[in-house]
Amino acid sequence: MAKKRLVLTLGHLALGATLPEQKAAVKNTAKYLADLIQDGFQIVITHGNTPQVDMIHTAMNEFSQEHPEYTAVPMAICAAMCQGYIGYDLQNAIRSELISRGIYTPVSTILTQVTVNPHDDSTYIPYRLIGRKMTAEEARREGLRGNDTVETEDGYRRVVISPKPLAIVEIDAINAILDADQPVIAAGGGGIPVIKKDGTLMGTAAAIDKDLTAAVLAKEVNADVLMYLTDVDNIVLNYGSDSEIPLYELSAKEAEDHIKAGSFAAGTMDPKVRGGIDFVQTGTNRKVIITTLEKARAALAGKAGTVIY
Repeated sequence: MAKKRLVLTLGHLALGATLPEQKAAVKNTAKYLADLIQDGFQIVITHGNTPQVDMIHTAMNEFSQEHPEYTAVPMAICAAMCQGYIGYDLQNAIRSELISRGIYTPVSTILTQVTVNPHDDSTYIPYRLIGRKMTAEEARREGLRGNDTVETEDGYRRVVISPKPLAIVEIDAINAILDADQPVIAAGGGGIPVIKKDGTLMGTAAAIDKDLTAAVLAKEVNADVLMYLTDVDNIVLNYGSDSEIPLYELSAKEAEDHIKAGSFAAGTMDPKVRGGIDFVQTGTNRKVIITTLEKARAALAGKAGTVIY
């Protein structure tokens, strides 16, 4: 009997924010992921990177200011560095946990490029805050370099576009690892954003939403389940109010109605639900689960979380 294929997306709580936090967090996260591997799932792990990419972007650009002979680091390179840094800690933590259980299987990280459409309307709307806080003069200089900035409560920040993900460039490698029945970490941070030009892939200054990329990844590996692991047990309406309504099961149509009604906050639950709708509507016998890392196993058994079908 073929194993079920699972794509799961880790949020910030599963990774931490600083180097020591991440080291500790992934050790704990690995225990829950090893449970799923031990249960017989073929898993693809993807993850966020907001604190990590901010740290790398800030560090590399501060360095270039102190040392003018070095150029500032483009966003695509920062994304690639994040994938390597997070993947390194994750794959070693998962591998160690599996070995402790007598499971000797490699765990690999694939540096993953994701194509975006330069003519997508969202491409022209700066969306995501990135990097360090700046003074007005520093923001002015960023503008002269062609970068967008916005004024925040305590300074200026750079903003980058957030285009929709189209395709996973390294999908054949990811599928080959899955076919070998090995866990793989891929498309971290939404992927390294690239555009195709004259047969060449070129990095672009963007930050792709990890939840939308996870849906594309799940489609391209023909997953059975797409699981968003976040900081709430399940989706709720009226989140944060005294009249929260938990949702345990939603059809894609019901989920679409909630999207149209603006029931979910942009940048939090909204992209998870949008990605989930896209995934279940482009295949058969697919489902999406939204829950916490701690309840992942129970949710797969139908005992926790929110299911979109």
